[in-house]
Amino acid sequence: MVNDPFKALAHPIRRGIVEHLAAGPATVGEATAGFGVSKPAISKHLRVLEETGVVTRTVEGRTHLLALDTEVLGEAAEWMEQQRRRWTRLFDVVDDYLKEQK
Repeated sequence: MVNDPFKALAHPIRRGIVEHLAAGPATVGEATAGFGVSKPAISKHLRVLEETGVVTRTVEGRTHLLALDTEVLGEAAEWMEQQRRRWTRLFDVVDDYLKEQK
C-alpha cells in the first residue's frame, strides 16, 4: 500500500491536483484548471489518483466532486518519517565514528 501514494505523487500534474485539493474538495474543473493539458490527459491523471486511493470522487448529478483521502497520504507520510528517523540515526553513528577516528 505504501507505494501507491508515491506512484500517485510521482507526476507534477498529479502533485498539482493534490495541492489544489489540499484547500478542500473541489469539482474536477476547479481541481484541474490551469495545467494546460488535454482532458484525456487530465482523466488519466485523475484515474491514477483515484486508483491509488489518494483522491476520492463523489458524483452529485452532473457534478463530480474530488477530495483528498488524508489517511492514505498520512500512511505515506508516516513511512517517510520512519525512514528519516532511521537514516538520521545511521548518519549520527557514522558521524560519531568519524569523530572518534580523528
